Order: sequence, then C-alpha cells, then structure tokens
Amino acid sequence: MEFSRLDKLLEFIKNEPHDEFLKYALATEYLRLNQTDKALYYYEDLVTNHPGYVGTYYHLGKLYEALNRTGEAIMTYQNGMTIAKQKRDNHAYSELQAVYKQAMGVEEDDDDY
Repeated sequence: MEFSRLDKLLEFIKNEPHDEFLKYALATEYLRLNQTDKALYYYEDLVTNHPGYVGTYYHLGKLYEALNRTGEAIMTYQNGMTIAKQKRDNHAYSELQAVYKQAMGVEEDDDDY
C-alpha cells in the first residue's frame, strides 16, 4: 500500500506534534488539496505557537485574502514584517512588504503608505 504525501505527514506529526516544519508542510499540503479549513488551522497554529517561523505569514496572509478576509491578511503581513525585521530576514521582509502594499492598494512606486 502506497501512502500519499498527506498520509506520511500525518504519520510524522504524530511523533513530532510540535514540529514547526511539519505543521508548515501539512498546511501547505492541505492548501494544495483545497482543504482550506485544515490549512488555515495549521497556519494559524504556527503564528500562535511558532511566531518566529517567518514563512508562515506570507502564506497565511494570502489564504486570508483568498477567503476575502483582507483585514486579517493585512494584519498578518504587518506581524510578519515585524518578525522578519527582528530576525534580519530581508528577503522575507521585502516579500511581505510587497504583498502588504498590494493588499493596502498602494501602487508599487507610491512611497506614501
């Protein structure tokens, strides 16, 4: 019997229930399978229990936007930018800043945000 990627991840998380990478991988896999409620659960768990896992903020914000929860997306991007700045992760910061500006309706060359 061959296990799917999701099955494997669910088996791994049983042994490592607090592993942030596994939670992130599960969220991403659920999103790929269009199970947004489960993806949302894992992304929100990550920002609550593993706030330093910077990659989460971009994807959670984008999911919020897809669910027409723009206010929550903007707040998520802001929180992610704060964490990225603290971690000196300039790449993540610039990605979050770009989606934040887009969600806020700020034009790319408009510096008044």
